[in-house]
Amino acid sequence: MTHDHDLVLRPTAAQTEAALNPPPGRNGGDLVVESLAGLGATTVFGLPGQHALGMFDALRRSDLRYIGLRVENNAGFAADAYGRVTGEAAPLLLSTGPGALTSLAALQEARAASAPVLAISSQVPTAGLGGGRHGYLHELPDQAASFRGVVKSVHTVRTQSQIPSAIAEAWTSALTVPHGPVWVEIPQDVLLAPTPIPVVTGGDTFPEELPPRPELTAVVADLLARAERPAIIAGGGVVRADASKKLRQLSERLQAPVVTTFGGKGAFPWTHPLSLQSWLEDRHTTDFLEDADVLLVVGSGLGELSSNYHTFEPRGRVIQIEADLGKLESNHPALGIHADARLALQALLETVEEPRTDPTAPERVREVLDKVRARIAAQELTLEQDVLAAVRKALPPRAPSFWDMTILAYWAWSAFDPKAPNTMHSAQGAGGLGYAFPAALGAAAADPTHPVLAVSGDGGALYSIAELATARQYDLNVTWLIVDDGGYGILREYMTDAFGEPTATELTRPDYVALAESFGVPGVRTSPESLAADLASALAAPGPSVVVLPAVLRMFAPTHLGSG
Repeated sequence: MTHDHDLVLRPTAAQTEAALNPPPGRNGGDLVVESLAGLGATTVFGLPGQHALGMFDALRRSDLRYIGLRVENNAGFAADAYGRVTGEAAPLLLSTGPGALTSLAALQEARAASAPVLAISSQVPTAGLGGGRHGYLHELPDQAASFRGVVKSVHTVRTQSQIPSAIAEAWTSALTVPHGPVWVEIPQDVLLAPTPIPVVTGGDTFPEELPPRPELTAVVADLLARAERPAIIAGGGVVRADASKKLRQLSERLQAPVVTTFGGKGAFPWTHPLSLQSWLEDRHTTDFLEDADVLLVVGSGLGELSSNYHTFEPRGRVIQIEADLGKLESNHPALGIHADARLALQALLETVEEPRTDPTAPERVREVLDKVRARIAAQELTLEQDVLAAVRKALPPRAPSFWDMTILAYWAWSAFDPKAPNTMHSAQGAGGLGYAFPAALGAAAADPTHPVLAVSGDGGALYSIAELATARQYDLNVTWLIVDDGGYGILREYMTDAFGEPTATELTRPDYVALAESFGVPGVRTSPESLAADLASALAAPGPSVVVLPAVLRMFAPTHLGSG
């Protein structure tokens, strides 16, 4: 009898030839790029540094495409977006110490958003590992310790023979649900030394799937079938699992209204009769969800934003499907199912047999949305709604958009129709500034067939302004909308509301149009009235462009403070 674990993959003739006669001049860096190519990588992001030069030298001997950014954190944001758009692990090559540490904020966002990023950093020479103080350039007592609380897994390589397996193990970790960033570090001398190891020609990995437990599926199916007022909260896990169609099928079978979280934008059609859209920061939506007798939460941890700042108090039975075990029942008691959203929804579709008929469900959805619109309309926020409508009008339906932490983005979380799954992304996972433009560059590198939109405030724009050089160098098809209000607009609002006046929120800023043009990137100053036309023109033109909108926007009143 032959068992699966007895099977051994035999090398092909080409693999045998490559192993017996490796090309001359290879070093440890070649093992890195060969391992990445063997795993299926085609594009890498990063920034060179002294200890990492072995990896970067090896790139010229490989077929990997390199996109070099100007700041390591921005390179991390670009890799994050590449991973979100493609669902593949995005390699990020970094150098030791300051270069590595500069990527931490981007890796935190990737972890919060479950974006698969494979960060590979150099380390000080092997003799410097172990916590001693040897005085090497960029030396840290324990570089990996800086990343353990941020990434999914950490892998330290000490010899060349460990490189292929360590990278394959990290790749598997990044792509095992929940996806996320991983960290590999390799000493400088290991990267630079000539290698006797054959060319790495294989590297298939098989991330494990995470199906639901069948006994839990049966219980959930029964609860949903008997529910009188079922409702669904769809989070980012639905988008990442490519489960939007299954979610729609289940919603229609149950006649269950669906609200998408800010990270789950696009998980459910915006204009569907059962769509509550994304008005999570609204008490009318919160009340509706609290009234559900069975609430199915798919791919969301019901964190601060998804729970209307923890004011959400469900009265019915909560069922939570979540791939991240740490998020399961972390905020509300629930029947927790540790599973991938796609597999769990498929299991429910196979188990919930009888479709419900509830002609009142669409009517109840319309009533909620009408109340939300009336509340917003009473606040005289026409400018903000017009600007957001202009962006939607200008952006092609399948074009992806990336939003920084700025007032227009906060509006978009609740009020923007993404038109399609996996097309709207923001930094709301970790909430750091500077995400939009470098992330949009990563998305443009992943798919050049659609224009990409980045939206920033002037404060966030200054975090990543250097990447205009990257956009021009690689001729990436990204249009950058900068809403210029002369400061950190949302912090200005927060401080004024809390203390009566703002402090440290006002900014002296450059002429963004002239600055863009100095990089060879066309720029235009627009107005709310001409925004739709100017933005559409910029998006239609090949290559990078900048559109600057001088405007002071306001947020709609919150409801979690007992007002609005």
